[in-house]
This record gives sequence, C-alpha cells and structure tokens, in this order.
Amino acid sequence: MQSRMLPVQPRLAAHTRLTFDRHRGRWVILAPERMIILDEAAFATVSRCTGHATVAELVADLSKTFEGDPVTIEADVKALLDDLVAKGVVR
Repeated sequence: MQSRMLPVQPRLAAHTRLTFDRHRGRWVILAPERMIILDEAAFATVSRCTGHATVAELVADLSKTFEGDPVTIEADVKALLDDLVAKGVVR
C-alpha cells in the first residue's frame, strides 16, 4: 500500500464525529453513509486528533499512555491515519 501524505496536525473532517455507540458498546466515527468501529488503540489515537497536536506529539503521548515501543506505536498510528485519510474522515 502506498502511503498518502499525512496531515501535519490531524483532525476529524468537518462532516464526521466521534461518538460512543451504546448498542455496540464501542466508540465509532460517524460519517455520511459510513460508520467506522474503533478498537481501544484506534480510539486512543482518534480522540487525540484535535488539529492541535502533530503526529509526532500523538505518538509521544500514546507511547507514555500505553508504555509501548515508540517505533511500533509510530508505525501503527501512521497506518491508522493513512487509512482514515483515505476514507475521508481525517484531514
């Protein structure tokens, strides 16, 4: 898969929202004619996409929160953001 240009300070697109789906017991991204169900790691990443933090800052924060390897977390964050940018829900 070819990587897209990731936003410098990612945020949800204007037509999307992050919400908790009580029926599924999961966090989801709602977009026109689409719902993306998030796991814990994806929610932790997307909830930090406010347009204020850079990808590097997101990775640093997530590395502290999950006490994980920053290289692995960076790869996972970039892969998730690449997918969400392709789906048009992150800008």
